[in-house]
Amino acid sequence: MPTTDTWTRVVIDAATERPDADLLRRLTNGETAVVVLRNLLPAEAFADNRTRIGKLFANASTTSYANGALTTIGPYLAKYLQDLDGYFQAAEEAKAVLDTAGFDLADRVRAGLKGAFGLDAVSVAKEPDGRDYASSVVRIHADGVRNPLHNDNIMRDAQGTGIALTGLAYQLSCVVCLQECDGGGELRMYRKPWEPADETYKIQDGLGYDEAVVDGHPCHEFKPQAGDVYLINPMQYHSIERVSGPDRLTMGFFMGFDNDALNSAAVWG
Repeated sequence: MPTTDTWTRVVIDAATERPDADLLRRLTNGETAVVVLRNLLPAEAFADNRTRIGKLFANASTTSYANGALTTIGPYLAKYLQDLDGYFQAAEEAKAVLDTAGFDLADRVRAGLKGAFGLDAVSVAKEPDGRDYASSVVRIHADGVRNPLHNDNIMRDAQGTGIALTGLAYQLSCVVCLQECDGGGELRMYRKPWEPADETYKIQDGLGYDEAVVDGHPCHEFKPQAGDVYLINPMQYHSIERVSGPDRLTMGFFMGFDNDALNSAAVWG
């Protein structure tokens, strides 16, 4: 697993520093592995939302694959690309549940990102017919769970569906660490974007790709701390290593930009 000094993470103390305006572009260009924002929100906001989401674990659902499983609170779009009506219904239902519980972390993080990077807008994506996408998804990685090597690209995966997101130019991912695990749970980011020839490495009926697809490519490993807000380019290959101990609990959403200015983001879960 080769590493390089240039394929690494940038850590920003958002309480005292303003992120370099070029950091988003470095992510979209595949030049930086991870951008970590610490102290983006007060510690009390994380603690309060961690307590509130903990009361909703009964609402979590698990999708099983041949080589893994995803346990989430709230829908994730990739699962519903063949059932978009079902996705938008699930997104509406999840919003009602989260609003009732007072879980407002996604709203707070969007506002924090908008201010930190000086963006014109960071808003929940919406279809032309008015339907809102899910604002976020909470992921629960329990003891023994690993998220296999994969990449995310809604412009590729949703081709032919007619949804507005296929017209985006760039996609990033924002993840908020709500709870750390004792061991494992590291994010591994590879300096290797997906290309069509990689489909020969796709795991049939399973999640992601065979590890051979990233052989020889630089890898950066990052273990998030509770309260970290971090950004990656999900079109680069990445995985989450096997968790041990308490759940690895995160909230996340994708951020889409429709032009090179990178000044306005639409988000979805």
